[in-house]
Amino acid sequence: MGLLDGRVAFVTGAARGQGRSHALRLAGEGASVIAIDIADAVSTHNTYPPATDANLKETAGLLEHAGRPFVVETADVRDLATLERILGDAVGRLGGRLDVVVANAGICNWGRFWEMSEEQWLTLVDVNLSGVWRTMKAAVPHMISAGNGGSIITVSSVAGIKSLPGQAHYSAAKHGVVGLTNSAAIELGEYGIRVNSIHPWGVATPMGEDPYTATMLTEHPSYIMSFGNMLPSLTMADPGDISDAVVWLASDLSRTVTGTQLTLDTGATKV
Repeated sequence: MGLLDGRVAFVTGAARGQGRSHALRLAGEGASVIAIDIADAVSTHNTYPPATDANLKETAGLLEHAGRPFVVETADVRDLATLERILGDAVGRLGGRLDVVVANAGICNWGRFWEMSEEQWLTLVDVNLSGVWRTMKAAVPHMISAGNGGSIITVSSVAGIKSLPGQAHYSAAKHGVVGLTNSAAIELGEYGIRVNSIHPWGVATPMGEDPYTATMLTEHPSYIMSFGNMLPSLTMADPGDISDAVVWLASDLSRTVTGTQLTLDTGATKV
């Protein structure tokens, strides 16, 4: 018996990294999974390789191996109509319910705020903040209609609690995710739907291992003070470390928890 037997989960940004890990862990706990990813380049300002169609197909193969019903589709969280279409079809195919949402899709890039182009700022905020809103807007009517309550987990960041230099747009968006999460927790409480944000620090994914990070800190050594943690022997988390928290928040083990910012950050928000 898994913690999520009989439930249906929706995960964005599932082609690789944290999103893939979350999708597989939820499936391993018995959930049927709807997984999406753009599987393509998003911003010319990103300095790490984008997810690909091959990555998303690999996720599909791993979900098939997990043995639970699943749906994998290519979709951009900037496209509300496509999100609504995919969920409308997939929820019907998977029994007419939606219990768990993991709004994981996001991008990261670097620059001092006055040196960014408007396009760099707007694209990141559109994906990382408005994309979370679109994900929730498309999903929540299905959760309410099913009448089973549920859990929404938004993926923020340490940068959603303390702002980081060289990432003003990222920090603004991730702080915005916290505000959206908390408002949603209040509005959805009457339906038994819990809404919480998680706040990872460095995670061993292509985005987390962006080589430009070192360049930025070398060019601006005063920024290094913002990038510490309290467990220096653990410089990078594994995606599975974050999935542990996702499973907990998705399950009834956390049934008293809503409107919470769960820091998975080796103490980085404290230093």
